[in-house]
Amino acid sequence: MESSSKKSALVTGANKGIGLEIARQLGKAGFVVFLGARNEAAGEAAAAKLRAEGLAAHPVELDLNRKETIEAAASVIKAHGRRLDVLINNAAIVDPADGPPGRVDVSVVQRVMETNFFGTLAVTQAMLPLLREAPAPRIVNMSSGLGSLTMNGDPAWSFAGAKFLGYNTSKAALNMLTIQLAYEFRDTPMKVNSANPGYTATDMNGNQGHQTVEEGAAEPVRLALLPSDGPTGGFFETAGPHPW
Repeated sequence: MESSSKKSALVTGANKGIGLEIARQLGKAGFVVFLGARNEAAGEAAAAKLRAEGLAAHPVELDLNRKETIEAAASVIKAHGRRLDVLINNAAIVDPADGPPGRVDVSVVQRVMETNFFGTLAVTQAMLPLLREAPAPRIVNMSSGLGSLTMNGDPAWSFAGAKFLGYNTSKAALNMLTIQLAYEFRDTPMKVNSANPGYTATDMNGNQGHQTVEEGAAEPVRLALLPSDGPTGGFFETAGPHPW
């Protein structure tokens, strides 16, 4: 039986990769974790893995492109008798047809933005009533170094050639969401930050990243567990603040 005093967290895109590892680490920190996944079977399989490790985990169907699943996910969490202490906006997509602005099809950019930014905004708005019930809520938006305008403008940057208009723009937009949400809730205990997990080996990049999922999950988990005197409205990686 789960204690009603336990904190709860929702991690979107949590059936594999960094999302699953974030859920695992939050579970180990004592949270009841809700694993958002587009595919119900995949979500249940991931939650079963965590339960086998003795963690409190529940799958929730959550597709960032289907508003009805977003609203239903909020209802599921509430039905469990839960407020929401932490929201990790981790779910995102890439499109193999993405590329530089001179040749990428507009429909590709729209598709990536629809999921990575507009879908994340919809999830955040749906979860705000549950977050407001928590004494010290935390929102972590999973950004990327590719979302940094400063780094994108540096021709000497090691990833300077990674010009994917849809993906990079979606992550820059998430950073704007972070800044504006933090300002909106500046007089409350809520803290909102962006995390750059680093180049982590996941299905999204064909497992080419040089970091493990444990390393990629470290910074978002740290931001989820910030103390009351922690920062808000920032962009961070494991090495410290990241340039916008």
